Amino acid sequence: MAHHTRIKVRGYHLDLFGHVNNARYLEFLEEARWSQFEEQGGLDWFLKSGLALAVVNINIDYRRPALMGEQLLIETGLKSIGNRSAVIHQRVLLEGADTVVAEADVTFVVFDAKQNKAVVLEGQLKDMLEQMTASPV
Repeated sequence: MAHHTRIKVRGYHLDLFGHVNNARYLEFLEEARWSQFEEQGGLDWFLKSGLALAVVNINIDYRRPALMGEQLLIETGLKSIGNRSAVIHQRVLLEGADTVVAEADVTFVVFDAKQNKAVVLEGQLKDMLEQMTASPV
């Protein structure tokens, strides 16, 4: 099952047209990824390991405007994992409906600051990523 994060649309999320500004979706999606890592135990492991996730590409499809007061449900799950990068798929839905507000594919690498490069996703690291994001959206 995908991880779920709820966000209520507030006035400061809106643009001049009265709907959520496109840039705010980046923050909503990031909030959902942090929430997933905290709740599924990966954050502590990464902090202790000296490794960090680094986003290298985000592709967002906007489907419907989100309006003030609406409750959004963000589904987050692993889409694919490769040798040096992986893709998380996220869907922003109106809570309680099947209405898709936005969808995004977020490509990331695991970065080792000591080596100043992305590391190969293998062994314990790959297992951790697969367990934390076990079900695709």
